[in-house]
Amino acid sequence: MNALKNRVQLIGNLGMKPEVITLESGKKLAKFSIATNEVYKNAQGEKITDTQWHNVIAWNKTAEIIENYLDKGSEVLIEGKLTNRSYENNQGEKRYVTEVVCNELLML
Repeated sequence: MNALKNRVQLIGNLGMKPEVITLESGKKLAKFSIATNEVYKNAQGEKITDTQWHNVIAWNKTAEIIENYLDKGSEVLIEGKLTNRSYENNQGEKRYVTEVVCNELLML
C-alpha cells in the first residue's frame, strides 16, 4: 500500500512546448503543463467540457526524452507525485505552486 501514497496518473495534452533547462550540475529539468478534459452533461442536458491544467516537472533522462520528442499538443500519460512549494516574486509576495513530479512518461 505504500506505493499508492501520493501517486498521480494523468492523461492529457501539452499546452505549450516544454521548457528544458540544464542546471550547473549538468542535470536537466523539463517544465510543462498538460490539460485534462472531463465531459459531462449539465441539468439542461448540454454537453460540458471541463478542462483542468496541471503543472508538471521532470528530471534527467525523462527531461531529455521530453526535450527531444514532445511538443505543444502532444498527448501523454504521466505518472508521478504531487509536490507543493512556495517562493517570493519580484514584489515580495509569497506565491504557492502545486506541481506533479513526473517519474514515468508514456507518449500516446
